[in-house]
Amino acid sequence: MRQDGLLIRSAELDDAEAVVNIFNPIIESGLYTIFDMPFTVEQEREFILRFPARGVFHVAVRRADQRIVGFQSMEPFATYTRAFDHVGVIGTYVDLSLRRQGVAARLFEATFRAARLKDYEKMFTYVRADNPAALATYLKQGFQIVGRATKQARINGGYIDEIMIEKFL
Repeated sequence: MRQDGLLIRSAELDDAEAVVNIFNPIIESGLYTIFDMPFTVEQEREFILRFPARGVFHVAVRRADQRIVGFQSMEPFATYTRAFDHVGVIGTYVDLSLRRQGVAARLFEATFRAARLKDYEKMFTYVRADNPAALATYLKQGFQIVGRATKQARINGGYIDEIMIEKFL
Protein backbone atom coordinates (compact mmCIF):
# COMPACT_ATOMS: atom_id res chain seq x y z
CA MET A 1 0.00 0.00 0.00
CA ARG A 2 1.37 3.39 -0.92
CA GLN A 3 1.01 6.37 1.38
CA ASP A 4 -1.19 8.20 -1.12
CA GLY A 5 -3.73 5.38 -0.87
CA LEU A 6 -4.81 6.70 2.52
CA LEU A 7 -7.32 9.21 3.75
CA ILE A 8 -6.54 10.68 7.17
CA ARG A 9 -9.58 12.03 8.98
CA SER A 10 -10.88 12.70 12.47
CA ALA A 11 -12.17 9.68 14.35
CA GLU A 12 -15.93 9.28 14.53
CA LEU A 13 -18.14 7.33 16.91
CA ASP A 14 -18.79 4.70 14.24
CA ASP A 15 -15.02 4.02 14.04
CA ALA A 16 -14.94 2.39 17.50
CA GLU A 17 -15.13 -1.20 16.26
CA ALA A 18 -12.40 -0.68 13.66
CA VAL A 19 -10.15 0.99 16.24
CA VAL A 20 -10.65 -1.88 18.69
CA ASN A 21 -9.94 -4.39 15.90
CA ILE A 22 -6.55 -2.73 15.39
CA PHE A 23 -5.79 -2.01 19.04
CA ASN A 24 -6.71 -5.33 20.67
CA PRO A 25 -4.33 -7.54 18.64
CA ILE A 26 -1.54 -5.08 19.49
CA ILE A 27 -2.44 -5.30 23.18
CA GLU A 28 -2.84 -9.09 23.09
CA SER A 29 0.61 -9.53 21.50
CA GLY A 30 2.16 -8.14 24.70
CA LEU A 31 4.99 -6.64 22.66
CA TYR A 32 4.24 -3.10 21.60
CA THR A 33 2.26 -1.24 24.25
CA ILE A 34 1.89 -1.07 28.01
CA PHE A 35 -1.85 -1.55 27.69
CA ASP A 36 -2.50 -5.03 29.01
CA MET A 37 -6.26 -5.46 28.76
CA PRO A 38 -8.27 -5.42 25.53
CA PHE A 39 -11.00 -2.84 25.02
CA THR A 40 -14.62 -3.42 24.16
CA VAL A 41 -16.31 -1.56 21.34
CA GLU A 42 -18.49 0.17 23.93
CA GLN A 43 -15.42 1.36 25.89
CA GLU A 44 -13.92 2.76 22.70
CA ARG A 45 -17.17 4.47 21.76
CA GLU A 46 -17.19 6.10 25.20
CA PHE A 47 -13.55 7.17 24.73
CA ILE A 48 -14.34 8.77 21.36
CA LEU A 49 -17.50 10.39 22.74
CA ARG A 50 -15.64 11.95 25.66
CA PHE A 51 -12.43 12.76 23.78
CA PRO A 52 -11.16 16.22 24.81
CA ALA A 53 -12.11 19.10 22.53
CA ARG A 54 -8.44 20.16 22.39
CA GLY A 55 -7.38 16.64 21.53
CA VAL A 56 -6.58 15.25 18.10
CA PHE A 57 -7.79 11.78 17.15
CA HIS A 58 -7.15 10.66 13.58
CA VAL A 59 -7.80 7.43 11.73
CA ALA A 60 -6.07 6.26 8.56
CA VAL A 61 -8.56 4.91 6.03
CA ARG A 62 -7.37 2.82 3.11
CA ARG A 63 -9.09 4.35 0.09
CA ALA A 64 -9.32 1.08 -1.86
CA ASP A 65 -11.71 -0.60 0.59
CA GLN A 66 -12.49 2.13 3.17
CA ARG A 67 -10.86 0.01 5.89
CA ILE A 68 -9.34 1.80 8.89
CA VAL A 69 -5.73 0.63 9.09
CA GLY A 70 -4.31 2.83 11.84
CA PHE A 71 -5.05 5.57 14.33
CA GLN A 72 -3.29 8.23 16.33
CA SER A 73 -4.50 10.23 19.27
CA MET A 74 -3.09 13.20 21.10
CA GLU A 75 -4.59 14.50 24.32
CA PRO A 76 -3.65 17.37 26.61
CA PHE A 77 -0.76 16.38 28.87
CA ALA A 78 -2.64 17.44 31.98
CA THR A 79 -5.87 19.20 32.81
CA TYR A 80 -5.23 19.97 36.47
CA THR A 81 -3.09 23.00 35.60
CA ARG A 82 -2.77 25.37 32.64
CA ALA A 83 1.02 25.15 32.89
CA PHE A 84 0.98 22.21 30.46
CA ASP A 85 -1.55 23.59 27.96
CA HIS A 86 1.12 23.67 25.25
CA VAL A 87 1.95 19.93 25.63
CA GLY A 88 0.10 16.96 24.16
CA VAL A 89 0.57 13.24 24.77
CA ILE A 90 0.53 11.17 21.59
CA GLY A 91 -0.05 7.50 20.81
CA THR A 92 0.23 5.77 17.43
CA TYR A 93 -1.16 2.38 16.40
CA VAL A 94 -1.09 0.65 13.02
CA ASP A 95 -2.64 -2.68 12.03
CA LEU A 96 0.00 -5.32 12.75
CA SER A 97 -0.20 -6.65 9.19
CA LEU A 98 0.39 -3.19 7.69
CA ARG A 99 3.40 -1.91 9.60
CA ARG A 100 6.23 -0.23 7.70
CA GLN A 101 4.01 0.89 4.84
CA GLY A 102 3.77 4.62 5.55
CA VAL A 103 0.57 4.62 7.61
CA ALA A 104 2.19 6.17 10.70
CA ALA A 105 3.98 8.80 8.63
CA ARG A 106 0.68 10.01 7.18
CA LEU A 107 -0.93 10.06 10.62
CA PHE A 108 1.94 12.11 12.05
CA GLU A 109 1.69 14.63 9.21
CA ALA A 110 -2.00 15.26 9.91
CA THR A 111 -1.64 15.25 13.68
CA PHE A 112 1.25 17.73 13.65
CA ARG A 113 -0.80 20.09 11.49
CA ALA A 114 -3.92 19.78 13.69
CA ALA A 115 -1.90 20.16 16.90
CA ARG A 116 -0.40 23.43 15.70
CA LEU A 117 -3.89 24.74 14.90
CA LYS A 118 -4.93 23.91 18.47
CA ASP A 119 -1.95 25.86 19.87
CA TYR A 120 0.16 22.92 20.95
CA GLU A 121 3.89 23.54 20.93
CA LYS A 122 5.19 20.19 22.06
CA MET A 123 4.32 16.49 21.94
CA PHE A 124 5.43 13.96 24.51
CA THR A 125 5.12 10.21 24.88
CA TYR A 126 6.65 7.05 26.26
CA VAL A 127 7.80 4.15 24.06
CA ARG A 128 8.58 0.70 25.41
CA ALA A 129 12.35 0.28 25.50
CA ASP A 130 11.93 -3.19 23.99
CA ASN A 131 10.09 -1.78 20.95
CA PRO A 132 12.89 -0.41 18.75
CA ALA A 133 10.65 -0.20 15.67
CA ALA A 134 8.26 2.21 17.40
CA LEU A 135 11.14 4.28 18.76
CA ALA A 136 12.67 4.49 15.27
CA THR A 137 9.32 5.60 13.85
CA TYR A 138 9.04 8.46 16.33
CA LEU A 139 12.68 9.48 15.94
CA LYS A 140 12.19 9.59 12.15
CA GLN A 141 9.38 12.10 12.78
CA GLY A 142 11.70 14.42 14.72
CA PHE A 143 11.12 13.23 18.28
CA GLN A 144 14.12 13.23 20.59
CA ILE A 145 14.91 10.99 23.52
CA VAL A 146 14.79 12.90 26.81
CA GLY A 147 15.06 10.09 29.32
CA ARG A 148 14.42 6.56 30.43
CA ALA A 149 11.95 5.42 33.05
CA THR A 150 13.38 2.24 34.53
CA LYS A 151 10.95 -0.55 35.42
CA GLN A 152 8.13 1.76 34.40
CA ALA A 153 5.66 -0.99 33.57
CA ARG A 154 5.11 -4.48 34.94
CA ILE A 155 3.53 -6.84 32.45
CA ASN A 156 3.13 -10.57 32.99
CA GLY A 157 5.42 -10.38 36.02
CA GLY A 158 8.29 -8.73 34.14
CA TYR A 159 9.44 -5.13 34.18
CA ILE A 160 9.72 -2.97 31.11
CA ASP A 161 11.58 0.31 30.81
CA GLU A 162 10.05 3.13 28.82
CA ILE A 163 11.87 5.72 26.74
CA MET A 164 10.56 9.26 27.15
CA ILE A 165 10.52 11.26 23.94
CA GLU A 166 9.37 14.72 22.87
CA LYS A 167 9.02 16.82 19.77
CA PHE A 168 8.67 20.59 19.54
CA LEU A 169 6.28 21.68 16.86
